[in-house]
Amino acid sequence: MNYFLHILVMIEIYIILALSLNFLIGFTGLFSLTHAAFYGIGAYISALLMVKLGLNYFITIPLAVLGAILISLIVALPSLRLKGDYFILATLAFQILIFSILYNCIPLTRGPYGIPGIPQPEIFGFKITEIYQFSLLGLFLTGLVILIFARLYFSPFGRVLKSIREDEMAAQSLGKNTTRFKILAFVIGSGLAAIAGTIFATYVTYIDPTSFSLDESIFIVTVLIIGGTGNLKGPVIGVIIMLVIPEILRFLRIPDTIAPNIRQMIYGALLIIIVRFRPQGLLGEYRLE
Repeated sequence: MNYFLHILVMIEIYIILALSLNFLIGFTGLFSLTHAAFYGIGAYISALLMVKLGLNYFITIPLAVLGAILISLIVALPSLRLKGDYFILATLAFQILIFSILYNCIPLTRGPYGIPGIPQPEIFGFKITEIYQFSLLGLFLTGLVILIFARLYFSPFGRVLKSIREDEMAAQSLGKNTTRFKILAFVIGSGLAAIAGTIFATYVTYIDPTSFSLDESIFIVTVLIIGGTGNLKGPVIGVIIMLVIPEILRFLRIPDTIAPNIRQMIYGALLIIIVRFRPQGLLGEYRLE
């Protein structure tokens, strides 16, 4: 039972990541490769506040979100004036920069040694230690994020973002400050990605930079490409597919030495099939160009 609950917790974490990145790619047309950086920023801020200052987990959540928002402005303000491939390269550079800081700033982050002994969440004196309790906590936070994005998707703000995605010049001709809207979208997506980081840090009680590398950003993008962008359904189905496939391989008793290679081959085959026959993803609305 714990095995399936573990998968559920990871699905909840990645649903938050996929939905927050979908807000950039699927609704604003901003293809970003820096999402794992904000995932890591949320995890490290929460972990450091809990370990160093002894703050309660639920107090660290808004602080982690605020920290991710402030840091996201560093990349958003200069890079969102760029377009297309240049913007992608800017986010790639920021992803590598954040990973390097986490890996080399040993006095603060302990670098490759990671941060062990992260306290588990506690509310009104009740400590969340059992995996089923974590799954319920993750379900609550994931539901909250889904509710936020559902409101944003169908709000006037969300419609402006869609218009920017489809034709930025047309949106500008209607008097919309498209740069400001893109910055807001980037900040919101980055801030909510930090929530996933706080859940991950307290769930595993240990973090190190390898969990927030460029490979992780690429994996989140892959989830969106397969599931689809531009709505709530696509990212969710993408997460389920991408997290269930490796677990199916476990039941096939494939040797550990070749299982990772087979998993990468399956991911590659899925991407080729999706891009060739269903460019908008399985349940997506927006067709990536």
